[in-house]
Amino acid sequence: MTDEAIQRGIDNLMQTFGRVPDTFRVMLEHAPEAFAGYTTMRSFAMRDRHEGAALDLKTKEFIFVLLDVAGGNLVGAKSHLTQAMKLGLTIPELVEGLVQVMMANGITAWNLVGRPVLEHGLEIEAAAKAPAAPPRERGDD
Repeated sequence: MTDEAIQRGIDNLMQTFGRVPDTFRVMLEHAPEAFAGYTTMRSFAMRDRHEGAALDLKTKEFIFVLLDVAGGNLVGAKSHLTQAMKLGLTIPELVEGLVQVMMANGITAWNLVGRPVLEHGLEIEAAAKAPAAPPRERGDD
């Protein structure tokens, strides 16, 4: 892979996350060709409808949440849930998907990852509904 492919991967992550997450930074530093390959595939998978994709980004992020729950990846599930909720995923939608994962993968998927993911979603929802703190005045310290 070329430096151009690596830069496209960095740009894609910056567009999604506003940064290169640590998991990808380590890959970039120690396996740049793998980083370029992975992020090339990711760029295709994470296109939105206006870019020619069949599925919208909210749906794609939600699918990744459910796949990560099924696979036992709590960190990935929380990360994708944060993005999905920014794109409009609701708690009732999350609950229905988590129940489907539990039906397919059993109660262990719920206990290990599903419940903590739902709790994370509830925290995100509560934070979004919380009133913003008033600006602090100088000298309030």
